[in-house]
Amino acid sequence: MTSKKVLTLGHSPDPDDAFMFYALAKDLIETDGWRFEHVLQDIQTLNTRALKGELDLTAISIHAYPFVADKYALTTCGSSMGDGYGPLVVAREDMSVDDLRGKTILVPGEMTTAFLGLNLLLGRGTFEHRVVMFDEILDKVAAGEADAGLIIHEGQLTFQDQALKNVVDLGVWWQEETGLPLPLGGNCIKKSFATDTAVRITEILKESILYSLSHRAEAVDYALGFARDMGSDLADRFVGMYVNDWTIDYGERGRRAVNELLRRGAEIGMVPPVDTVEFVAPRAGF
Repeated sequence: MTSKKVLTLGHSPDPDDAFMFYALAKDLIETDGWRFEHVLQDIQTLNTRALKGELDLTAISIHAYPFVADKYALTTCGSSMGDGYGPLVVAREDMSVDDLRGKTILVPGEMTTAFLGLNLLLGRGTFEHRVVMFDEILDKVAAGEADAGLIIHEGQLTFQDQALKNVVDLGVWWQEETGLPLPLGGNCIKKSFATDTAVRITEILKESILYSLSHRAEAVDYALGFARDMGSDLADRFVGMYVNDWTIDYGERGRRAVNELLRRGAEIGMVPPVDTVEFVAPRAGF
């Protein structure tokens, strides 16, 4: 029997990514002989590995894309968009955005889109930061180890359990600023694949997303295994925030949002300029 071709697929061990790739993990769709080896790591680690081109496909922070644009193209499916919501800055006490300047803020990684957004909001160099694992930030802020914390993933829904206050929602700020959704993460594929191969792999990724959206209950049940003590209702809510129509395709507004974020990031010197963001799309009508 011919062995399947193996593709390494990096993604976060979170309910939204687990939901998205449920069909691939459980062999529920046709993959044309490809076998997907799931590599589960936090997004900062995946960003770092993308710099070295280690994985065939990987989730990536949009902030990180300009640094790997020579190696990877974004797939038009698989994005995580904050449509009027997004990463939060939380603190133990009520404070204003202006109060954050000069403070020490815990962040989940210097290449995360959340960190780029925070610098765009406050101004580069106007605050101190320390990098810690994303799932430790709430505890450390609650314990008084920093003035505030930049929260991604399910912490956006659970921070109040530790009596923390929402200082600013970066997704709300970005939408008020630009009228666009905040493009947080995407999937990318190595440019070394032949064009036809990259297109077909992208179609398989899209089919996995569509399968989960049309078999929501069973896919959410699978995702609960990655939900870090979230109940089914909270996990379903979180999945709905980040696996939706934007995930099926960026669309024109989503692509504009990516370009605008990276343009502003380049203006403040946090990313190299990108003339053209390269996307790999399924065939027309797929």
